[in-house]
Amino acid sequence: MKEYIIKEHEDGTKVTVREVQLVLLEMLKDIDALCQKHHINYWLTGGSALGAVRHKGFIPWDDDADIGMMREDYERFVKVVHELGDGYVAQNFDIDERYNVVVPMKVRKKGTYCEEVNSLLKNKCTECDGLFIDIFVLDYVNDCKWKDFIWRMRNGFLMVVITLLENLHFNPKALKRRFLRNAKRYGQLNQGNAMIGYDLTWTFNSFFHPVVYPKESVFPLRYVPFEDTKLPIPKDPKPMLDNEVSCNFMSYPPLKDQQPKHLKDAKLS
Repeated sequence: MKEYIIKEHEDGTKVTVREVQLVLLEMLKDIDALCQKHHINYWLTGGSALGAVRHKGFIPWDDDADIGMMREDYERFVKVVHELGDGYVAQNFDIDERYNVVVPMKVRKKGTYCEEVNSLLKNKCTECDGLFIDIFVLDYVNDCKWKDFIWRMRNGFLMVVITLLENLHFNPKALKRRFLRNAKRYGQLNQGNAMIGYDLTWTFNSFFHPVVYPKESVFPLRYVPFEDTKLPIPKDPKPMLDNEVSCNFMSYPPLKDQQPKHLKDAKLS
């Protein structure tokens, strides 16, 4: 198996993608056990879901892990995440107002360290810089594309302002609160619609092509092989992967794109 390297140090030591994946796998197992204990529905998203479908585990060069939950499940998860124990730190805006709000929550592993490639996602919470699982909120969206577009533009503009102020070393707490309220309010206004997608805290996808797919394609979730365990994906992952990855998601990307892209450094202990 090809070895994918995140960083090679001057002393010859190196951090490999596989080493990171094995830590992330144990984190996913712990989160899965907690969610099963409290009957909280969640599923693998993005590259993690693609890995489950195409590789029965991680994509060999993938250096992160993503899961999603409907908002009601996310709000229940927030209340019990402390049960993961002392080895973990949960980060979101309610816990630490320095938090970067573009991802609703990160669950980090204590005793590890990582640095992300994307400087816009720089961790401003000083308690822990450990390896993490991104937790995304899925919520109801409007069937009318132009109405959906307006709401996304609103939060997209707010994110530009928030990022600018944070880069100037301000913490725009009021704008962050509005940003989060907009996302929750939009889901409430569309409660019960057929389509769901990443809530409005995720502004990195095109406003013209948001990650949206039918709720009926998700439930009931099914557990599928993932490395040496089983983890949940949507009942029919195709609509999600068609939208989030590509309609040719079972095909491998060009060799030049088969590289880790999220982390530029990591320490595993």
